[in-house]
Amino acid sequence: MTMTFPAIGKPSADQMAVKPNLDYEKTHGNFQWAEMYAELDWLPGGWLNKAHEAIDRHANGSRRDKVAMIWEGKNGEQETYTFGQMKTLTNRFANVLKSLGIQKGDRVFLFMDRLPELYIAFFGILKVGAIAGPLFSAFGPDPVKDRLQDSGAKVLITQPDLRRRITGIIPELFELEHIVVVNKDDRDPQPRDPADLDYVEEMAKASADFDIVETSQFDYSIMHYTSGTTGKPKGAVHRHQAAVQHYATGKWVLDLHEDDIYWCTADPGWVTGTSYGMMAPWTNGVTQLIYEGGFRASAWYEMIQKHKVTVWYTAPTAIRMLMRAGDEVPKRYDLSSLRYMNSVGEPLNPEAVVWGVTVFGMPFHDNWWQTETGAILCANYPGMEVRPGSMGRPIPGIELGIVDDDYQQVGPDVDGNLVVRPGWPSMFHTYWNNTEMYNSKFRGGWYVTGDRARVDKDGYFWFQGRADDVINTAGHLVGPFEVESALIEHPAVAEAGVIGKPDPIAMEVVKAFVALNEGFEATTELRNEITRFSREKLSAAIAPREIEFVSSLPKTRSGKIMRRLLKARELGLPEGDTSGLEEE
Repeated sequence: MTMTFPAIGKPSADQMAVKPNLDYEKTHGNFQWAEMYAELDWLPGGWLNKAHEAIDRHANGSRRDKVAMIWEGKNGEQETYTFGQMKTLTNRFANVLKSLGIQKGDRVFLFMDRLPELYIAFFGILKVGAIAGPLFSAFGPDPVKDRLQDSGAKVLITQPDLRRRITGIIPELFELEHIVVVNKDDRDPQPRDPADLDYVEEMAKASADFDIVETSQFDYSIMHYTSGTTGKPKGAVHRHQAAVQHYATGKWVLDLHEDDIYWCTADPGWVTGTSYGMMAPWTNGVTQLIYEGGFRASAWYEMIQKHKVTVWYTAPTAIRMLMRAGDEVPKRYDLSSLRYMNSVGEPLNPEAVVWGVTVFGMPFHDNWWQTETGAILCANYPGMEVRPGSMGRPIPGIELGIVDDDYQQVGPDVDGNLVVRPGWPSMFHTYWNNTEMYNSKFRGGWYVTGDRARVDKDGYFWFQGRADDVINTAGHLVGPFEVESALIEHPAVAEAGVIGKPDPIAMEVVKAFVALNEGFEATTELRNEITRFSREKLSAAIAPREIEFVSSLPKTRSGKIMRRLLKARELGLPEGDTSGLEEE
């Protein structure tokens, strides 16, 4: 794979091993980032590793016996882990990987629910110098196969039920060498595949002593896959340097304090669940709650009450679901521990901000970033005026802009393309095996986000929508191509076109328009069968919520399906220029 540095320049060999010259950075570079670099605990020789910043530097100091993780299981189990215990366990897992031959730069993927072992394995992966690839636990076989094949993952860490879900694709993963299965507390009575490794057995054999592999700030650390309008999902790769911005935004945006109990509700299969469900709280040495259970308003309020959560980071879809549950439910719980609330993943509607003040006595502070940006870039800070519906203002050291299609900046209150000046610490460094796509994201000296927005005269940014066809459903970005590809594998489906349909709770839901092959009849039974088929291949979160049978799909003369027209017709909007369409 070719490493490219089109935005920031390739570092020299000396830079790869030595931390920044802070005096120079303060004078000639970015003062805010220089201050954050100075606060990190660099490894000997100027090396930087996320696992050291999040776990070991606390375990080696005064926070050794401080609780890092409170885990609440879906069946009411509870476990706590101190930073000292986390260091020992992550060391053991690093040794497990080392015994399997895993080396610096290898890809190791995680396909698990929110179990303590996931977090232990994640930092063990980083300690051995490998690249961690978290996967959403609700994925079906096809999304898992696409990501493991593309990344060339050598090890997969999973659990019994998810292992059985993907059994059929394992023979197609030619570079996968080992599967490590975590059977939490022997929950699953079924026998393990003899070819798989047992997590508990491997950990029992591993030493608790491990010297972190020397990784520089520029070495790769985490890979998250993100969807686009065409082609397979792309692996956005981040570096160990991102720890600087996770640490900074934990302070600046989440307002994390030493005595906080923090709860991020995001699944670790998505970037929020790693950047802000692992890195930001733990680089700041904060205790955080991990809740394995799913969404239920009463259960969430009970978690806040039981564990005295002080800082809460969640998604707009979840907030809207809490609103739907009613204002009386939270009154049954003592939520007085809460002092600060945040949201991310999609635009937070103004009504939700007002509802937060009414129910909790404080607003939700919305913020904006992407998988590719790796960390928060724009936020409603503590202490600043929250303008309901706004993304807020850029964080220190970040330059956001609104540009026209020629990448020239436009004035206040004009809609345009949201762009970022490259070079922030958590910026993704490539799309795995897709350098051409990565380079296409940089134009006119900007990183082009693919979002549309405007900025007002006071510097507040306001999200307007996606510039492409990517669907944002409950904070999950879904590429229509991936869904369409799964649908046409059904023998009845000749063609499929997928759009996002507005939804009051999830923001958008996936809707598919399907043209059938000859010999198949459009019936309710067939629609239900195709729905089940797509959910088995993808997941309930990604598969179409609605399927509409059509005689044909609007296409250009070159055969490209016009999703724009499908959406316009669905919503009753003007169709615009249709002169380039083939005859229907």
